[in-house]
Amino acid sequence: MTHQLPHGPSVRLVLCLQFWFLAPAAMWAAEQPNILILFTDDQGYADLACYGNLLNKTPRLDQLAATGTRFTSFYAQTVCGPSRSALLTGRYPLRSKGWSMPAAEITFAELLRQSGYQTACIGKWDVSNRKPILNRMPNAQGFDYYFGPLGANDGGQVTFHENQEPAGSSTQMGELITRYTNQSISYLREKRDPEKPFLLYLAHTMMHTIINASDRFRGKSAGGLYGDVVEEFDYETGRLLDTLDELGLRKNTLVIYTSDNGPWNQRKYTTRKQGHPKDSVFWGQAGPLRNGKGSPYEGGYRLPCIVRWPGKVPAGRISDAVFATIDLLPTFATLCGFEIPTDRRMDGIDQTELLLGQRETGRDTFYFDRAGVRQGKWKYLKAQPFFYNYAIEDNRPLVEELYDLESDLGEQTNLAAKFPEKVVALRALMQSIEGHQQHPQQPQK
Repeated sequence: MTHQLPHGPSVRLVLCLQFWFLAPAAMWAAEQPNILILFTDDQGYADLACYGNLLNKTPRLDQLAATGTRFTSFYAQTVCGPSRSALLTGRYPLRSKGWSMPAAEITFAELLRQSGYQTACIGKWDVSNRKPILNRMPNAQGFDYYFGPLGANDGGQVTFHENQEPAGSSTQMGELITRYTNQSISYLREKRDPEKPFLLYLAHTMMHTIINASDRFRGKSAGGLYGDVVEEFDYETGRLLDTLDELGLRKNTLVIYTSDNGPWNQRKYTTRKQGHPKDSVFWGQAGPLRNGKGSPYEGGYRLPCIVRWPGKVPAGRISDAVFATIDLLPTFATLCGFEIPTDRRMDGIDQTELLLGQRETGRDTFYFDRAGVRQGKWKYLKAQPFFYNYAIEDNRPLVEELYDLESDLGEQTNLAAKFPEKVVALRALMQSIEGHQQHPQQPQK
């Protein structure tokens, strides 16, 4: 017997609807944008002019914001290693393990490479316990090419690796921004295959102490030594963006700028830290946010973020939607055409529609490591949230905290006693995120 397929207007409508829903993912995957991630270290929420700084001149990053979208509720993590494992895997540090990120974690570089991308990491790695553990170094975690230090520069020195081999060291902290930028430009001009899309993850050591600027910038800003470094970073970022233009890569390159955590601005840290010129300012500004690096308050987690993709990401837009580094892997999956791992709990969500201006809402929740959770405008902190020692507020009462971030961005008025039912609900939400069961995160409606 011959069976004929049904036909007619209703069937054509169904087929059209199927195409309508499936086409966007296929369309973006077919284009496969290049990806440039500019990831700084210890940079404050209010360090750039476009985020309200009145001292530091940052014309190139301001220009990036004018030609892209500037996010004002963007979250990373509160310290270096945990921020990097979260960024790379789309998983909170309680799962991706921060400095001790296991070799079994799957990074977006691995997934992009499987989708035909060439991948490079230049700069600070910091997820292999700052040691050359081969199966946890960049080449084993999805990056075809690597140059940079495996750890930080706390003592005023960095030791480089190129791929898996030692590549010298430096005590000249003022050379690092230019050095990493030169390595990135060299990669774009000489190492990449122009027939393939690329991922370039540039993770600067600056503005992590010990900081310094080159002779061209030292003493030139109104913001002290720290301002000198910010302005040098702005200039060098401009050189890299100009290279994209010169190579004809601007139009199809998704540029993402952000930082790993808030500024190291606590007095109990800055007064004892040695290694900087006398009376120099070597920390950034959190603006209206409370505390800084190592803290569960907004100053530790909330960072500047600028995204540009000409003709795709709306230009000149400011978005207060909640967006986070953990969202990059699922978003890349849609834009670049790979499948998200299904054998582990993913904390990030696909923010493609937010980036492209098709939606104005972002995440509904965000978890603060061993400390609390945000849902909508409400932020909850448990009575004894995790702080790194230098960030502990000695006069903080050991009580649960609840803040309305829409009306109290600086987290000054604890509303826990006024809204006890909200405290109970957010405490339970925090515990569910910390559990092993899967609770898929959805965009805020």
